[in-house]
Amino acid sequence: MAGWRELFAGAGAMRALVLVGGVALHAIDLYVATTILPSVVAEIGGLERYAWSTALFVVASIVASALSARLLARLGARHAYVAASIVFGVGAWISASATSMDAMLAGRVVQGLGGGLLVALPYGMIRALYDERLWPRAMALVSGMWGVATLVGPAIGGVLAELGAWRAAFGSLIPATALFVVLALRALPGRIDATSAPPVAWAQLALLAASVLALSGASVARSSGLLVVLAGVLVVALFVVERRASSRLFPRLGAPLVRLYAVLSLLAITVTSTEIFAPLFLQVLHGRSPLVAGALAALMAGGWTLGSIAGSSARDPGTVERALRIAPVIVLVATIACAWLVPARAEDGALVVPIAAALAMVGVGVGIAWPHVLTRVLQVAPADEPELASASITTVQLFATALGAALAGLIANGAGLGTPDGVSRAALALFATFSLAPAACLAIYSTTGSLRTERAS
Repeated sequence: MAGWRELFAGAGAMRALVLVGGVALHAIDLYVATTILPSVVAEIGGLERYAWSTALFVVASIVASALSARLLARLGARHAYVAASIVFGVGAWISASATSMDAMLAGRVVQGLGGGLLVALPYGMIRALYDERLWPRAMALVSGMWGVATLVGPAIGGVLAELGAWRAAFGSLIPATALFVVLALRALPGRIDATSAPPVAWAQLALLAASVLALSGASVARSSGLLVVLAGVLVVALFVVERRASSRLFPRLGAPLVRLYAVLSLLAITVTSTEIFAPLFLQVLHGRSPLVAGALAALMAGGWTLGSIAGSSARDPGTVERALRIAPVIVLVATIACAWLVPARAEDGALVVPIAAALAMVGVGVGIAWPHVLTRVLQVAPADEPELASASITTVQLFATALGAALAGLIANGAGLGTPDGVSRAALALFATFSLAPAACLAIYSTTGSLRTERAS
């Protein structure tokens, strides 16, 4: 408890509220969007591009997160948060006004730019404002805002979707953003002690975005195989350019850091594939209302929050290692359960309770590991690249999320999502495929023995 008290001591309470508030705006927006998206496509069309809303939102967030350290260094904490909030609010207005899927996707891109900054800025702030021993607590606090989003996002989206007012769900984010701007102006310092921000790695960002767009395009293109191959080539090119470039997205990559990034990516992909389509599957296959379907899907993030809070309390190295080994086992069992339960049509609600438990356990497993993986990234990264290490956490997480969203759309459409009987096949294909991600996490442990914390030279 002493660590939590120290985190909130004095002016720390207001600053912590701003750090988590920005993440909450981003997370609430995500759950609002996933909850109302079935209603959106029912009105304006675009089912074949269902997953694009998340993929483009996340690609924009990646670009913005890569700019976060530079924005923080140039504008200072206070004005960086204000600028990010304004962009986010404009995107919410565009989405609320959309009359076609093209307009909706444009709004999601703008929201992604603002949201990416709001999610990335806290990591730079945590490193600058808190002692290293408080990092796991601060990381858990930031992660915990996804739990707040599980309550607020589906509630807003679900109620308004049932009332036929999904536009108001996006519109409700605008006054919330305005209140956040006022809080940031009052609570944050103008400047923080930080080294100079690294230059922007434009070439790598372009390759990153192009790889996600190629994979997203494959979900609706006739020559999908060629676009999948192109996406793979672009990802390889990204790391080739990154290795040789003077301006980089990631710190110098030693083996421990690569393993940590791999685990981070696999866990993020698992969550993304589940949370995008779960509301649709629950509404179509199990006869749930938008509100109930959104709330059930959000149980995963609620489990993530509980797992993060419980996992962050581990301090003994042996306990941490056991937690990191147990976490992917929990996720693997839960995703296999989803692959068995979700595709079965049960409009009488007979499978709702076990599905809810499986979704929650996916989140618990991810949450147990998450604070420790993030903390170890900061510990392992080269000591002379602190800001780059902080920004890379969000870059890796969002890149994995974008690839997961694009791949989920590809798999779902390939399984016949748009056909009358294809939703059940799409659910089975998605959960079966993405159960491989936690299995890969276990494989990393089996070949390395541990996610060790040697700092790169």
